[in-house]
Amino acid sequence: MAARLTGADRETSLRPLLANGWAMDDERDALRKEFRFGNFIEAFGWMTSVALHSERANHHPEWSNVFNRVSVLLTTHSAKGLTELDVKLAKQMDNCFAAFRR
Repeated sequence: MAARLTGADRETSLRPLLANGWAMDDERDALRKEFRFGNFIEAFGWMTSVALHSERANHHPEWSNVFNRVSVLLTTHSAKGLTELDVKLAKQMDNCFAAFRR
């Protein structure tokens, strides 16, 4: 089981994500972000790309899609909060998003 992020490790890991549009959901000890695309196909394509990464990492997001928007919540249920798995997946999502926006 992944360990919850705490202390200085937590602050160091989360700082760049928060600067890149992620927000804390303190009630769930989770990260939230909404990604916006040009259309449904782009949004769904991004979700498919992220799904492949998620499956390989065996760490899956909570997300929903409405037309060109994808709302994401990341937390590690077994740890009851944020872990390095969430940080890695958030970074991967941002990288995939940057690739879709080129």
